[in-house]
Amino acid sequence: MKVLIVGGVAGGATAAARIRRLDEKAEITVFERSGYISYANCGLPYYIGDVITDPEDLTLQTPESFFTRFRINMKVHHEVTAVHPDKKTISVKNLELGEEFEEAYDKLILSPGAKPTQPRLPGVGIEKLFTLRTVEDTFRIKEYITRHQPKSAVLAGGGFIGLELAENLRDLGMDVTIVQRPKQLMNPFDADMASFIHSEMRRHGVTLALGYTVEGFEEKDGGVDVLLKDEAPLHADMVVLAIGVTPDTQLAKDAGLELGIKGSIVVNDRMETSAPDIYAAGDAVQVKHYVTGQDALISLAGPANKQGRIIADNICGGSSRYLGSQGSSVIKVFDMTAAVTGVNETNARKAGLNVDTVILSPMSHAGYYPGGRVMTMKVVFEKETYRLLGAQIVGYEGVDKRIDVLAAAIHAGMNAVELKDLDLAYAPPYSSAKDPVNMAGFMIDNISRGLLKQWHMKDLDVLPRDGSVTLLDVRTAEEYSGGHIEGFQNVPVDELREHLDEIEKEKPVYLICQSGLRSYIAARILEGNGYKAYNFSGGFRFYDAVVNDRYLIETAAACGMDQ
Repeated sequence: MKVLIVGGVAGGATAAARIRRLDEKAEITVFERSGYISYANCGLPYYIGDVITDPEDLTLQTPESFFTRFRINMKVHHEVTAVHPDKKTISVKNLELGEEFEEAYDKLILSPGAKPTQPRLPGVGIEKLFTLRTVEDTFRIKEYITRHQPKSAVLAGGGFIGLELAENLRDLGMDVTIVQRPKQLMNPFDADMASFIHSEMRRHGVTLALGYTVEGFEEKDGGVDVLLKDEAPLHADMVVLAIGVTPDTQLAKDAGLELGIKGSIVVNDRMETSAPDIYAAGDAVQVKHYVTGQDALISLAGPANKQGRIIADNICGGSSRYLGSQGSSVIKVFDMTAAVTGVNETNARKAGLNVDTVILSPMSHAGYYPGGRVMTMKVVFEKETYRLLGAQIVGYEGVDKRIDVLAAAIHAGMNAVELKDLDLAYAPPYSSAKDPVNMAGFMIDNISRGLLKQWHMKDLDVLPRDGSVTLLDVRTAEEYSGGHIEGFQNVPVDELREHLDEIEKEKPVYLICQSGLRSYIAARILEGNGYKAYNFSGGFRFYDAVVNDRYLIETAAACGMDQ
């Protein structure tokens, strides 16, 4: 059996190694356009920032080591220029020698990945404008920084690469601005949760120009002007385009393969394309979202590796299936960690799901053990069925642990109430006896039993201020004086029972505290005394973060870029 593979990074390299483990006699050749195989895309920004100092650490394997261990031919600097499904051949160009040739296959795997989205804007292609996808791109940026010592950079785009690069350039002492059209960073997060990410970026000196449309680039005064619609240009010594990725599927298109979202390759759950004996994996393929069942593009290393393994199994006579992508991911944001799995509230509603959420602010470990830090969790679930749909967490230590538990729960088909029953490890340095994941489950269980009724940020603007409802802030007087929502009266929870005769029973009571715990206790006191009470989801801490973030974004839009 002769297997040819286009692309030698995540999906392609994984498929090659797995095929060899399953079939010692298969003839396997991988064609990689760049000079490197099996490299860690996610590690590239950290080489630029000197966190990773040895360039060899970026590559997990070399063509030589791959051949020594697996007897697989890794042909770097070889570009596949055409696929001929009718003849079962591919056309290849040796980029070093300029030679072109055809190669026949029994099975073909397409794993070309995705390329940085290059908008058709004036100035794209100028010398000081960079993209970051390959090891060569990384070396090009690093060499430019080393040689020219730029003092400032504009990053167009606020996704994973944009944030990781912003942190690393700041660590090199550069002034960094992130500019993009959406008014939030990190699209997998809801806007309210993204506000915590924004705050951390600003705290470390990154300027956020959110809600601005880039219209072009222009070399000026030894640097680059980033031209903005209806705004003065941003000037910097260098610019990196990080506005997203596009499936690199021209080969598939020219070969007549069925294409899907943004030109991605359509595959079935065996990772087979529309052409016989041609498989595809990685960032170039359209997948099913594990939660919604809808077609999706999810560019992450984990799914690409799993898909490569599935292809290898099926090529070698097995019957493996890809169940879909869940979008589980985590990112370091300076001192913080942000993580997400499943669908956020915004996308769940767009998918037509009837959803609810809980927002909580648990400690990373037992409060009495030194060093605990608050994290903010948002768990999304379906009303009526309580199907667990997704979660977002922003905090410090312990974020990655909790998101993985929630990701496993979603994959296992647990409903959100069942989170309360998970038997999770506890010791004071690592968690609390009631783990944050359990706490989310307790809250959702209370909702299912009618013990907890919530109101949310979206309800604030329509909350009656005509006296028809009672608005109570049950924090301490000191906390209340440090900031509160206009119209809310202060009655500390520990004094609430003594003031019940001052609260009209016929009026619904809307409650808020710092994190949501004391106001829940207040709600139970009121409910036990015949009142109808609603607890604010997230507490004043959450409200304050979201409102301040909105204010900063709006102020920046009105007054320029100085945030």
